[in-house]
Amino acid sequence: MTAIAETAGPLAGVRILDLSSVVMGPYATQVLGDLGADIIKVESPAGDNMRAVGPMRNAGMGHLYLHLNRNKRSIVLDLKTAGGREACLKLAEGCDALLYNIRPQAMARLGLSYQAVAARNPRLVYIGAYGFGEAGPYAGRPAYDDLIQGQTGIADLFSRQSGDVPRYAPLTLADRAVGLHVAIALVSAVLHARGHGRGQAVEIPMFEGMAHMVLGDHLGGATFDPPLGPTGYTRLLAAHRRPYATADGYLCLLIYNDKHWRNFFTLIGRPELEHDPRFCTHTARAHHIDEAYAFVAEVMRTRSSAGWLADLARADIPAARLYSVDDLVEDEHLQATGFVHTLEHPTEGRLRTPAPLGRYDGTPTAIRHPAPRLGEHSREILREAGCTDAEIDALIAARATQEGAS
Repeated sequence: MTAIAETAGPLAGVRILDLSSVVMGPYATQVLGDLGADIIKVESPAGDNMRAVGPMRNAGMGHLYLHLNRNKRSIVLDLKTAGGREACLKLAEGCDALLYNIRPQAMARLGLSYQAVAARNPRLVYIGAYGFGEAGPYAGRPAYDDLIQGQTGIADLFSRQSGDVPRYAPLTLADRAVGLHVAIALVSAVLHARGHGRGQAVEIPMFEGMAHMVLGDHLGGATFDPPLGPTGYTRLLAAHRRPYATADGYLCLLIYNDKHWRNFFTLIGRPELEHDPRFCTHTARAHHIDEAYAFVAEVMRTRSSAGWLADLARADIPAARLYSVDDLVEDEHLQATGFVHTLEHPTEGRLRTPAPLGRYDGTPTAIRHPAPRLGEHSREILREAGCTDAEIDALIAARATQEGAS
């Protein structure tokens, strides 16, 4: 059992006002919170939508919410009320950054535009993480992970590879990939603000973020002007680039460089193939990648998974078992490194959650706070901002804030 820790991480002393919800923004601040930043999670009286996504033991504490919102404190503010808006501005005075995920125009209607916030704290980094850049014609369109996967070509790439219908990757790929961009941008802008004494407004759009990732791999021949060929990275699109069927299961295998291929041909008793013009160089294999992978697929069916793993290890060829998510949770390496934390949540009981990523020997990371109940820290955070108990009571009476249930 891992106890809730009190250690500070490398971002200790950075305070972030997090007005985001669902996955992309909360994932960015989860990463930053794991690294030691103080994350003040501002929620509406209804709470973050992810609170409602089960399974869960108690209402409002769904499994995704629990993972995405650890190392944060929750305050309820109704930003549509004068009291809630003023409380948010007061909190911003003591923060390094404010993160939001609605359009800038909507923030302005709430009285929380960059100009309004910067007037209270010129050093603040004001970072918007939403669907599409404001300079383009898609500005303001709704953006969810499925839509972005579709619009950036990811669903079509599955189809190009398999010849089957387009489909989405079965994880919140766009939310989490762009969420990392958001985290990097926030830290970068805070470093600049601390060095130069003034913050700035930053925009990280989801569509452009995933387009950046997809085109980095798949711009292909369109890299050149005029194009030298079609878009796409042929190795990634090869039909047989998938776990290989063995005589009794599946293995993940990557025969990549010249040494790997030479060793593989020797292992299967076909050393002469090293000189086959389809396979003799990296460039040749890239040109004939479908044939190369199809050949490996045919050979892999002839032996058991255990037999292949032993032989491939001796041949120094990268290979691994095909895991299910259940296998991943129980993986011996993750268990040995302490990656799967088990801890006691004060209301949700015993939980398992991935550990903060990486090791910092001078500023260790930790799970310092479990995911908070809705409004659990409202009074605490408002006191830190300088509000008296009487002022907080008045905000509660006006329904501009609320305290979490114990």
